[in-house]
Amino acid sequence: GFVVGHAGLYQALAMFAVAYFIIGMTVLSVCAIATNGALDAGGAYYMISRALGPEFGGSIGIMFFLANVCGSALYVLGLVEAVVDSFGIPPGQEAGTGVHVLPQSYWYELLYGTVLLALCLLVCLVGASIYAKATFLIFLIVAAVLGTILVSFFATRPLKVPIHLPHFNGTETDNGFFTGFSLNTLRDNLGGGYGVDYTTGQMMSFSSVFAVMFNGCTGIMAGSNMSGDLKRPSYSIPRGTISAVLFTYLVYNLLAFLMCATCNRILLQKDYGFLRDISIFPPLVTVGIYAATLSAAMSNLIGASRILYALARDDLFGRALALAKKTSASGNPVMAVIISWLVVQVVLFSGKLNTIASVVTTFFLLVYATVNLACLALEWASAPNFRPTFRYFTWHTCLLGIAGCCVMMFLISPVSASASLGFLLLLLLALHYLSPSSTWGYISQALIFHQVRKYLLMLDVRKDHVKFWRPQMLLMVQNPRGSARLIDFVNDLKKSGLYVLGHVELQDLDMLPSDPLQPQQDSWLSLVDKLNVKAFVSLTLAPSVRHGVRQLLFTSGLGGMRPNTLVLGFYDDEAPQDGLARHPAFTSTREEVPLGFPPLRTPTTPKLLSAREYVGIVADALKMLRNVLLARQLESLDKAWELRRAASPPPTIHVWPVNLLRPDSARYADTCSLFLLQMACVLNMARAWRRARLRLFLCVEAGTMPHAQEEKLRQLLKDLRIQAQIQLVPWDAITRLHWQTCRGPPGGPAEEEEEEEGVVNFPTNTTQVSDEYVCAANKLVLEQSPAPAVRFLYLPRPPADTSLYPLYLHQLELLTRGLGPTVLVHGVSAVTSTQL
Repeated sequence: GFVVGHAGLYQALAMFAVAYFIIGMTVLSVCAIATNGALDAGGAYYMISRALGPEFGGSIGIMFFLANVCGSALYVLGLVEAVVDSFGIPPGQEAGTGVHVLPQSYWYELLYGTVLLALCLLVCLVGASIYAKATFLIFLIVAAVLGTILVSFFATRPLKVPIHLPHFNGTETDNGFFTGFSLNTLRDNLGGGYGVDYTTGQMMSFSSVFAVMFNGCTGIMAGSNMSGDLKRPSYSIPRGTISAVLFTYLVYNLLAFLMCATCNRILLQKDYGFLRDISIFPPLVTVGIYAATLSAAMSNLIGASRILYALARDDLFGRALALAKKTSASGNPVMAVIISWLVVQVVLFSGKLNTIASVVTTFFLLVYATVNLACLALEWASAPNFRPTFRYFTWHTCLLGIAGCCVMMFLISPVSASASLGFLLLLLLALHYLSPSSTWGYISQALIFHQVRKYLLMLDVRKDHVKFWRPQMLLMVQNPRGSARLIDFVNDLKKSGLYVLGHVELQDLDMLPSDPLQPQQDSWLSLVDKLNVKAFVSLTLAPSVRHGVRQLLFTSGLGGMRPNTLVLGFYDDEAPQDGLARHPAFTSTREEVPLGFPPLRTPTTPKLLSAREYVGIVADALKMLRNVLLARQLESLDKAWELRRAASPPPTIHVWPVNLLRPDSARYADTCSLFLLQMACVLNMARAWRRARLRLFLCVEAGTMPHAQEEKLRQLLKDLRIQAQIQLVPWDAITRLHWQTCRGPPGGPAEEEEEEEGVVNFPTNTTQVSDEYVCAANKLVLEQSPAPAVRFLYLPRPPADTSLYPLYLHQLELLTRGLGPTVLVHGVSAVTSTQL
């Protein structure tokens, strides 16, 4: 009567259609999730938490608990209004007459609500079985009352109904009319006629009426809330819920039409208990109102207790809900019932039904939206194990349900909707950072997998362009204990590209009972988490390190996301230091150094690969057109100290884009030099290295117009948008050492012979460079002050003659000796662009 009296028939039917559209979409989602596996206690909370993970499940569980608590209080207050309307002393009278003996005031109504809530508590404390029997009895009573009311619309003759309304100086009497079936009455009630709610004194509107009406439709979750007490929840929930929704929708529409055709608007708006006055047996209507409202209050109270018990049992909130875990001998969560009762009792202090209606409706709509979201996520994830036996849903119905819930939330009360979403967000963040990890499975992982697979297929390597090139690193790590700072450094070099930590285990799978890499995977993933690097882990078994690196270069990555750059630690005789033991990520926590990593080798322990094999790995990578970085003494790089020290000059990055081991063919604009410049620039772009300054060293000889070379290099840097300080370095004395060991002067037959061999391999150059020259080049690099945080040097290509590999490595060792953190770089791909 309240809905039809204020909104009229057309708007009332529209409200029912909107409400039941939202409910219908949600019911389809509930049925789909309920038939996809075994359900336990907690109803909607259990479905959402197992589908969306503990963060969403826990936060929505709290919201759903509060919705049921407020709903229970709402129905208790509604029952109090009905009791006071039937038995209360009329306003303005000091003493009651007949059955009107109950005093009316805020505190008296709170007392009546407390007594009625205590009755609900007693039923719920006994257990689900007595609640089921009580609700079945109430169902029979309500069905009888409904039948009586339907008959009364036809059997009762037209009559005048006196209405006593409270007024500031006593009471005000008005008359409502039951006209019987009348076309004029129907015509008058078709349109809306919003007035003042006589119980609260507030002006009604579409949103406020819808908020009150929607609370009469929220019982769809009553069956799912009892999922832990049902014998076959996957069977009972879909059938019971769909039957209830269809039945109530038909009854509401039928009653709305009958009321509009027989009762004038004054009766509908100003006497919410008018059905007693027109009934052929008024006491039965009163009993039916009491029974239905009491049933709804009990349903919400027992639903809230089951949700609270499920939350406590899942330990999402730790000790805060530990008390709610306690159950009786029969398994009834008595402490959860008592806690829920206490919270409902607090809500009763709000006093009036319509005061909390919008809050309750907002909470329920938010829960319904999340149920639809859970089903949508499961459907979009396309997981093979999502096989609900209920198939009458699609992702379209889920999306429509979400949209409907969100729109109606903000139409009813923008303030309540915003506050609810803010509260939900706070709970999400708190659970994300504070709750323990669960073993339920995370739908986010399934969705991410589904989307990543789709986008990887769209990532076409044939459409690659140099403008969008980014480094994609494969860092080979023998033992993470000695490579913590190198792992962190390469993380700064990747520039949002792919980063893979590779490791080769030297074993033969034929000789092993099982794969030895599986137990190690968790240790490596924990290492990635602790070091806070964005990297994948790729482990392999191989008879040698070189074969293992080849495997990883061939197989790492997927589609267009494959490593284009190989990073190796330097091959020298220095004993490795345990960097993890001193790393802040491990020294600042209570946990010990990660398990699964063996102790570092001692200086006397033989290495796992030879010098020849190490250079062979570099040669293999270059043959596969992978760029190569060799990192020396990166474990001595204290990045935090270098970048945060208070000294006035900022830290520097020294860049030597010239092949120091081949002074007779030194160029600054070849592919390798440009790649070296790019890597130094990428490091400087990383957030941690933005304070650092690039210093570019231009090696010049007398008589070669150094200023022209400098201007040319400066223009190149300008075209590449690289900010760097250029420093001229005379190296006549050093190149003189080189020519003294060669067979002739520059431009002679020997050089022409080398040039004919091409720029790919220089088989004779390695033998022509003397140790004296390399040491002089090392000294030249070392003398440039102030000392940088890190140096980038040109890495020459290994000689074609494999017998020269040890000599090549020896020259690299001499060149980088004592330089501190140094990265040797050889690039094979074009990585710079001067175009838009």
